[in-house]
Amino acid sequence: MRRFRVPPQLLIGFVLGLVVVVCARSCGDGPAGPGGAPAAAPSAADGKARTTRAGDPPADLPLLWPAPRSVRRDAGSVRIGRSVAVRADAGTDAATLGTVTRALRAAGAGEVRLGDAPHSGELLVTVASDARSTAPRSLRAAPPAGLAAGGYVLAVGTDHGQPRAVLAGVDADGAFHAAQTLAQLVRPVGSRTARASLPAVRIRDWPATADRGIVEGFYGTPWTRSERLEQLDFAARWKLDTYMYSPKDDPYLRSRWRDPYPTARLTELRALAGRAAADHVSFVYAVSPGPSVCYSSATDTAALVRKFRQLWDEAGVRAFAVPLDDIDIDRWNCARDAAVYGSGRGAVGRAQADLLNKVQHRFLDARAGAAPLITVPTEYDGARAGAYKSALAARLDRDVRVMWTGPLVVSPTLRTDRAREAARLYGHPLLVWDNYPVNDYTADHLLLGPYTGRQNTLPDAVAGVLANPMNQAAASDPALFSMAAYAWNPTAYRPATALDAGLSVLADGDGRALTALRAFADVNRASRLDGTQAPRLAALTAAYWRGGADAERALREHLTVLAGAPDTVPAPLRASAAPWLASARDWARAALAALDLRDGRSTRARVRSLRTSARSHTVVDWQGRTRAVEVGTGVLDTFVTRALG
Repeated sequence: MRRFRVPPQLLIGFVLGLVVVVCARSCGDGPAGPGGAPAAAPSAADGKARTTRAGDPPADLPLLWPAPRSVRRDAGSVRIGRSVAVRADAGTDAATLGTVTRALRAAGAGEVRLGDAPHSGELLVTVASDARSTAPRSLRAAPPAGLAAGGYVLAVGTDHGQPRAVLAGVDADGAFHAAQTLAQLVRPVGSRTARASLPAVRIRDWPATADRGIVEGFYGTPWTRSERLEQLDFAARWKLDTYMYSPKDDPYLRSRWRDPYPTARLTELRALAGRAAADHVSFVYAVSPGPSVCYSSATDTAALVRKFRQLWDEAGVRAFAVPLDDIDIDRWNCARDAAVYGSGRGAVGRAQADLLNKVQHRFLDARAGAAPLITVPTEYDGARAGAYKSALAARLDRDVRVMWTGPLVVSPTLRTDRAREAARLYGHPLLVWDNYPVNDYTADHLLLGPYTGRQNTLPDAVAGVLANPMNQAAASDPALFSMAAYAWNPTAYRPATALDAGLSVLADGDGRALTALRAFADVNRASRLDGTQAPRLAALTAAYWRGGADAERALREHLTVLAGAPDTVPAPLRASAAPWLASARDWARAALAALDLRDGRSTRARVRSLRTSARSHTVVDWQGRTRAVEVGTGVLDTFVTRALG
């Protein structure tokens, strides 16, 4: 494959418009319209550009996820054609080119030539991993205005009558993000087929916060290897860039943290770290020595460094964390710590800071390419001053980043002022560990409701936002998709719209599956973020009791969809959410039988039997307790009970 530094002469017309016009913030700046939004420019039908901001694309553009910061729709479109030429600079990696190539092939390009010049009338796609390289020499001194790391500009149109598309990243991550946006222009979210043409468009985009991702930190049944690999690919597709590996079941992270990994386990970690690197995701290995570590022990410090060295040398891991959460803060693990540090929570803060500093200084500081160490403090929630936080803040190396769950362990709301106060108390860069949609504390529920209650200024105030998912990987996807949309562009984020798009991603273009997913998510919606349960079904049952026109027909149709969900939702969800799907089916059948009872076509015994069946489906939580799953509680059960009289 031939690569090249993008020549200025190729870009003077089309790309100069991209870099100078788009990056100089002409894309979206203008007189304010209603509500402070920019006034819309004339539509493409007038032969002029139409600009939008705040995530609302022009009417003839698909919704892009996460919503770009600025989209300018130009007149016309560019046909992809049966053959396409692709050129890239030396910094563009194989994963980015692979994403571009797959998108073009999906659109009908049977021939994608890498490094060749385009034929007359043939689409040329230019990919650059440094947006400055696409500008004339006089403009290369400064990066494009307003674009943070991971940002990009993307433009599609014609240059002297020739079809062109340019993907220019501020860095290699930005180019990769641009490729993901191109893939959505070809095949929009919710579409079953790819488009043969690209809209003439200019996009200027960047993330609100640097670290956006997933922390696999739940208790209970862990994800499988294949689920982890799928989640890494999912993260890449939706511009998440961090994956913290901290499963509670891995003994080499907790009870056996001093021991090196055996070959088989190390091979699995190497595969995960390798996939993450290809996906432009930072794979963070998080070891939790807190339950047994002796902070003052040179032997334990050496064991921790030795463990990280094994992961660095043999698995390719470049980012590390030492969580010290979920331990008894009022008890030392060894008598030596009491002698060295004394007693009290301030003593624990000093001891932990010393251990973390040794890891940072002795291991990470000496290695080029190592990310700063991350820790989860023992007091990881709230914004209250205390001896522990003060001691940790004063003694901990300034480069170490601290994770925080918000005002509570599971926080219904996350406010910017609280985060800033927490950052001040910890005295270090703050990463949000958001305990949603994790359900290990409420294992009888699936949490399929919207990602909400987070202020849109929060990502700008913290170093990153990471979400802790459910044990059920596929069921976590809609919430993780929503979090990705929020963390990238919180100003444009709309919880309900994002949730529905996340369900569309899971349905993958299957309309019947999407209808079933919507009904199933509705009865698994309530959480500590938003306690509203089954709003769609509740509205239908309320209309039925009021006797509204066609109310019974609408309710029956909805219940029939819900009853068929186990056979209709996508296969990955069928496996991970089987007890809830079975319960939803039986509750829907019980409700349908209750409707028949009121029409004289069923019996109370049948309704009661179906209700009993709906309540019989169970899961085992991480503490080994068997629990009946909850589906549509307060709506389905209430309707059936009322119908029975």
